[in-house]
Amino acid sequence: MTQISITKPDDWHLHFRDGEMLNETVPATARCFKRAIVMPNLVPPVTTKAQALSYRNRILQASDVDSFTPLMTLYLTNETTPSMIKEAVSEEIPAAKLYPAGATTNSDAAVSGIEALYPVFESMSDAGMLLLIHGEVTDSHVDIFDREKLFIEQHLAPIHDRFPDLKIVFEHITTADAADFVLSCDQHVAATITPQHLLLNRNDLLVGGIRPHNYCLPVLKRNVHQRRLQEVVSSGSSKFFLGTDSAPHTKHTKESACGCAGCYSAWSAIELYAQIFDDLGALDKLEGFASHHGPDFYGLSRNSGHITLTKTSWRVPEKITLKNGDDIVPFYAGQELNWKLST
Repeated sequence: MTQISITKPDDWHLHFRDGEMLNETVPATARCFKRAIVMPNLVPPVTTKAQALSYRNRILQASDVDSFTPLMTLYLTNETTPSMIKEAVSEEIPAAKLYPAGATTNSDAAVSGIEALYPVFESMSDAGMLLLIHGEVTDSHVDIFDREKLFIEQHLAPIHDRFPDLKIVFEHITTADAADFVLSCDQHVAATITPQHLLLNRNDLLVGGIRPHNYCLPVLKRNVHQRRLQEVVSSGSSKFFLGTDSAPHTKHTKESACGCAGCYSAWSAIELYAQIFDDLGALDKLEGFASHHGPDFYGLSRNSGHITLTKTSWRVPEKITLKNGDDIVPFYAGQELNWKLST
């Protein structure tokens, strides 16, 4: 097979950042994705309807594709109220994001004491707003490689039990435990999976020296977890769909004494997934994962139109230079991919 055509896909989890960065990140995503769920962890975070609508306008101003649609989210804090949820839903803001405090970039203002948000979760369930979860505990005594598994036991399973009609997306899952939990749940729980967690394991972060551009949160796990994620996407299960967690940082903030977490994959996102599914012998499952399962779970229409990928070798650039002179090192920089977006 030298060419494939799929329904135009969506990215159900990414970070655009703000300001100058938008002029790079938004066109990079809009070139191949029709819609994108936009993470709200700016500084300050997007906690209100007004902030979300203002951010959406800035994204649209940076887009060079008229048909691109950013789907906004609220950042949940201990100050979020049910009335704020109702106001957001009235403006077609489809989801809110739960970050345990300190779990990832710009999450210091996030939730502590998750049970305190149960009235908000009830309001979300009633209004049909989705709960997007960064599923890690952040207790200092918990090994970073065990954070996701313990979050399932301590928080995610109880939330689902308490609010069975609340739609939950367990975002950027990294472990067999997470994949198996999602499969064990009913139709109200699904998950996104990133290209880095399908392509890499923790050896790719640590062996031969620290590789800062492979550092993301949740951190890469053992190869047994990587293989389980590969198995579930190869199965074609509708409970898993595309979410890049593309998260740009400048080169100097990644290559520092305390490097930032995040992989900027937007620049080659759909090509990376095509490479993964081809290597797994599951190209026939790519369209469901990239184009169908996400909108079906969100209760949105599937996109009209298609994109075409051609089997041709090309190399991901070593760096991308912003207009202000800063460099971003894209995920998989300098490495060859065998699929390229053609239309």
